Amino acid sequence: MKNMTLNNIAKACKGKLFNNGSAYESNVKGIVIDSRLVSEDFLFIATRGEKVNGHDFIESAIRLGAMAVVCEKTPTNISIPYILVDDSLVALKDIATWYRMQLNIPVVGITGSVGKTSTKEFVSSVLSRRYSVLKTEGNYNNEIGLPLTILQIRKRHEIAVLEMGISNFGEMHRLSKIAKPNYCLITNIGQCHLEQLGSREGILRAKSEIFDFMSEDGGVILNGDDDMLSAIHDVRGITPIRYGLGLDNDVYADNIISKNLSGSSYTLHFMGEALSINSSMPGNHMILNALAAATLGRILGLTGKEITDGIEQIQPVSGRNNIIYKENWTIIDDCYNANPVSMKAAIDLLDMADTRKVAILGDMGELGKSEVQLHKEIGKYIGSKNVDIIICVGKLSKHMYEGAMELLSDTSKVLFHFDTRDELIKALPDLLKNGDTILVKASHFMGFDNIVNLLGKSKN
Repeated sequence: MKNMTLNNIAKACKGKLFNNGSAYESNVKGIVIDSRLVSEDFLFIATRGEKVNGHDFIESAIRLGAMAVVCEKTPTNISIPYILVDDSLVALKDIATWYRMQLNIPVVGITGSVGKTSTKEFVSSVLSRRYSVLKTEGNYNNEIGLPLTILQIRKRHEIAVLEMGISNFGEMHRLSKIAKPNYCLITNIGQCHLEQLGSREGILRAKSEIFDFMSEDGGVILNGDDDMLSAIHDVRGITPIRYGLGLDNDVYADNIISKNLSGSSYTLHFMGEALSINSSMPGNHMILNALAAATLGRILGLTGKEITDGIEQIQPVSGRNNIIYKENWTIIDDCYNANPVSMKAAIDLLDMADTRKVAILGDMGELGKSEVQLHKEIGKYIGSKNVDIIICVGKLSKHMYEGAMELLSDTSKVLFHFDTRDELIKALPDLLKNGDTILVKASHFMGFDNIVNLLGKSKN
């Protein structure tokens, strides 16, 4: 890791270095907060979590070969160097901020209410046609995950693609300070985290903090179909590049042909060029992701063929519009998270199926004072669609059930509500039939991955 000596690390996090010697002037080879991930010459940062205190694992880290430890209290019987700090999590962010300043590779920062992860996967797939890309893995998009991701960048990496997620004001400002993105991409402004951010205007303000530490020669890529993002015409003297399905965008798609759940084909237009795309990822929201990736690909010098290959070879991510084909039915696994915008997109995807359609929908979290109204609106939305079985699960989803009930004039449709996930699981075998297409969608706290796992193993 470039310039990551213990002296430099101690200065970066304003810590006091003990037990240091000339033998430790070499760079650490990695930085982790999980002692199980320690390898020879790594730095272990002992952090305090809700359930686990990293200080209890310092000895384990030393046995695995740690060069040094960052900690909040003096360890007992320690012979290797340690850096004493007031707050280990603050130290983690300070160290990552300093390390980012040692790097000269482009950094892409991606945020938005919906589609951050899918867009990150599209962008990474496209850019990896030419560059060695480091991307955010899993849910490492917050004030702990982002620094850890940045600290994984090595000499071989040529571009970093970072997902940046928030739930309150000020968080994106701090993430931007660490990441210092060269290119900022915002997917949309939806209705998530309303409990903390209050309104879509508040969400826009919080997400726009990503620009606070953007490089002066950077680029801004925005979804031009989003009403709030389309109103942004200048970011610190930089004119945004807009993508979307609307023909007035800088990058857009037309000639769209849906292949139901098998994907879609379309023509992608950007900067005087047209590309014919055949994608296995269904839904217009996936086309938007492809447009965003194509925009960044062209900015960073990729050819049309490289961009096309990157889009067409993208693979789905578990829990996010991941279509699982089983012998007895098809599962649309979209259970990682949910808000009104992503709920509607998932319902639209289910509506493309040419089989009997079953929707298993659960509560959406962090919607604030509007949570009852927004759940009811989703109920009305799915009630207006050609979905055969609608199953609502959870306390808030009772309002989804009521909204759907208001629109269900078609007696061939069936509507259920269950208070808990476990009650649904007991009833599920009697509700499904061979050949069904089943959407599983809820916020992560509902634990609907258990339903996906059960459906993946079940034989009707």
